[in-house]
Amino acid sequence: MEKLFKLKENGTTLRTELVAGLTTFMTMAYIIALNPNLLTGFDVGSPLWNGVFLATCIASAIAMFVMAFAANKPFALAPGMGLNSFFAVVVANIVGLTGMSYLASFQTALVIILIEGIIFLILSLLNIREKIVDAIPLGVRLGIAPAIGLMLMNIGFGSNAGVYSETGGPFFVMRDFFGALTPAVAQSTMGSGYNAMVLSVATMFIGLFVIVILAKKGVKGAVLLGMLVASVVYWIGSYAVLQVNPFASLSSASFLPPFQDMVDTTLFKFNFQGFMEIGAFTAVTLIITFCMIDMFDTIGTLVGTASRAGMVDEHGNMPHMKQALLADAVGTVAGACTGTSTVTTFVESASGVEAGGRTGLTALTTGVLFLACIFIAPIAAIIPAAATSSALIYVGVLMVMGLKNVNFDDMDQMVPVALMLIAMPVSSSIGHAIGLGLISYTVIKVFTGKAREVSALTYVISALFLVKFFLVA
Repeated sequence: MEKLFKLKENGTTLRTELVAGLTTFMTMAYIIALNPNLLTGFDVGSPLWNGVFLATCIASAIAMFVMAFAANKPFALAPGMGLNSFFAVVVANIVGLTGMSYLASFQTALVIILIEGIIFLILSLLNIREKIVDAIPLGVRLGIAPAIGLMLMNIGFGSNAGVYSETGGPFFVMRDFFGALTPAVAQSTMGSGYNAMVLSVATMFIGLFVIVILAKKGVKGAVLLGMLVASVVYWIGSYAVLQVNPFASLSSASFLPPFQDMVDTTLFKFNFQGFMEIGAFTAVTLIITFCMIDMFDTIGTLVGTASRAGMVDEHGNMPHMKQALLADAVGTVAGACTGTSTVTTFVESASGVEAGGRTGLTALTTGVLFLACIFIAPIAAIIPAAATSSALIYVGVLMVMGLKNVNFDDMDQMVPVALMLIAMPVSSSIGHAIGLGLISYTVIKVFTGKAREVSALTYVISALFLVKFFLVA
């Protein structure tokens, strides 16, 4: 392990890396079930659902193995949130446009992901994606990590832990619990879900405070320990308060991987004939849209998380960026071949980095656990969302601390950063927030007589984002 990952050189140990990998896995394990849910319209147990489930585990593991051995970085990859929802919308649109079945339309959309992945492979090998990273001004880069921090906190308090009841849902902690005028209003709104919400809130904050206290005491693995404590609190609360057995799903769970379903529905099942039916303009537009969102989501996550971990130089550049971007491209191609949407670097990687992960061994550990979930997915599913929220909120707070590096007296820096700080959590898109930051940076420089300080590639990227925001149908 020392020879492979240079643990001493990176100031880490075998134990630290393994704990970091497990921590990352626990914070992002939700994607294993959520991704097939989103891509199949929650058609749980169907052959397509089973195929996407296996594709999620396998493609993610392949991408993380490339990240581990080629880039030696602690970043985890999986089918990206937002991109998978967009993929599902595209599939539905193909159904309406061509009249094909959902499965045939799904296999048509996989062709789009395959082309996107191949494009990224070529761009990565030619160092073009790395040059795009270099084109992001330092001021904008400094704001990426804090903006990601706010997005992580927003996920933790919001979409990560939703509660449903007979009155509807999902109900979220910040909006529906703390946002209610009084507890009585919250209770009337959530109905029978109110007790589950209270348990989620208690779990979330107990886990958060355990993490903070342990971290301040210098305890290794504070994030993981906090999540475990929070999980135990939630499981006990489920028994005592909700009268629900949190382990009930294990009794009827199947631990046999449905490989035949993947072979029948998604494995190398590219519908090239259907792809030709959607029209050249639509196909090109979709490919460009997927490319731009994925590219800047990945770049933002890598730059932001690496900045927090001290993996960048004085110019904000991360060593081995090319190899890290290559892992993303390989993951996307693997995802298309096995049957899932675009694979990208996960922002939850920040939790493993905060747990001390500094090398590819962290990514390797997370990848192995994803592969293991082919057999033990029901066990991963019992990790409560509220417990993972504790880690997301804590890591988010730490990443917001990066604002100390921003020059608040320089409007050239502060305006793009301020826009990213609000755009990233609200839009839930790292790429879109970076786009707004680049556009604002370029406009300010041009109209204050500093146009020469903007690189040609930054002009191009800003123009592309303007086209995407206002002209792409």
